[in-house]
Amino acid sequence: MLSFVFLLGFGVSLEIGTQQSENHPTLSWQQCTSSGSCTSQSGSIVLDSNWRWVHDSGTTNCYDGNEWSSDLCPDPETCSKNCYLDGADYSGTYGITSNGSSLKLGFVTEGSYSTNIGSRVYLKKDTNTYQIFKLKNHEFTFTVDVSNLPCGLNGALYFVEMEADGGKGKYPLAKPGAQYGMGYCDAQCPHDMKFINGNANVLDWKPQETDENSGNGRYGTCCTEMDIWEANSQATAYTPHICTKDGQYQCEGTECGDSDANQRYNGVCDKDGCDFNSYRLGNKTFFGPGLIVDSKKPVTVVTQFITSNGQDSGDLTEIRRIYVQGGKTIQNSFTNIAGLTSVDSITEAFCDESKDLFGDTNDFKAKGGFTAMGKSLDTGVVLVLSLWDDHSVNMLWLDSTYPTDAAAGALGTQRGPCATSSGAPSDVESQSPDASVTFSDIKFGPLDSTY
Repeated sequence: MLSFVFLLGFGVSLEIGTQQSENHPTLSWQQCTSSGSCTSQSGSIVLDSNWRWVHDSGTTNCYDGNEWSSDLCPDPETCSKNCYLDGADYSGTYGITSNGSSLKLGFVTEGSYSTNIGSRVYLKKDTNTYQIFKLKNHEFTFTVDVSNLPCGLNGALYFVEMEADGGKGKYPLAKPGAQYGMGYCDAQCPHDMKFINGNANVLDWKPQETDENSGNGRYGTCCTEMDIWEANSQATAYTPHICTKDGQYQCEGTECGDSDANQRYNGVCDKDGCDFNSYRLGNKTFFGPGLIVDSKKPVTVVTQFITSNGQDSGDLTEIRRIYVQGGKTIQNSFTNIAGLTSVDSITEAFCDESKDLFGDTNDFKAKGGFTAMGKSLDTGVVLVLSLWDDHSVNMLWLDSTYPTDAAAGALGTQRGPCATSSGAPSDVESQSPDASVTFSDIKFGPLDSTY
């Protein structure tokens, strides 16, 4: 039995701090109709709880650097009783600014009391609720500027099957809820979340050797994930990942699928996903600085979720990509590798064929494939926007040759033009502190209605 269960009877919960007011930056988006008319929707964004200051009833840190206070947090129950999750100074501490329909995420921000690296935010419907999207038989569109993102960084926009209220309704310990960015989960089942279901993840906590701000606890938090956009100025990919559990799930041990325990394919989630990366799939002149889709300029990205019968109730059969730049509509690149059928979108057949050709484990199929992804999209998903560097493998899986020990020219290993020596967080943070990504003009509606 997971440890958070027995805590419910103690009447304790993570409290809301008052040291910093919480004012969510506004971010408008548009809901479109089949006729092509779009109506502006009022929205806002909220910073993930993992980035926030956690302290006692005064100003003593419950979590400092990459370690929990042994006095305030010797165990989950005491930690929840002692600690407060506080508001955020979005621009001053985290380098997050919004203006109308535009959101800019800065990389390294020197605040009054600390240096912040990257961020993760969620689109909100109202103060206590994340905006939920149901994507089947619809398209999701946004404009993005990645011109200021070098190798090793990832300006990401994606969806995860989080609870709309941040878990507050299911888990009394999660009192701050969506108002303070709680409830995160993804297909990597991250262990670095300080609170899962409101419960402090202090058991077996180990500071990460390569990250002075992060560590890993006993539990992970898992859910199905649809990566619409993972990119820097050199490479981009879109990727569905699925899990065998419905919604957000707290994992422990083998079910987390930890790679460092050689259990990557034994967990509840498909961590590899089924990715469409033009460079990896044989077209090295499609996306990048000065190329067909020019990453030196803003680009509008359209992702369509096609169903078997053209209805919301149909089976998910295809995930299609379109770009718009400089007034021109640009269809996605086609695969260009011998032995792989020439296609320009993600389908079940593409996933099976590419996994087989590249010699990759087809965990996407094993975990349920398009059927499972369609089920998740029926439930509804939360929009996530983030900027991050990679303390595990330096983002080489996105923009370089990976695995680095693969045979020269091995199919599927060349994912982008960046050097295998690039992307080390210490290098990126010191050499490109002013890096940033800007997302704008989010639109959602029926197919072919948003561009």
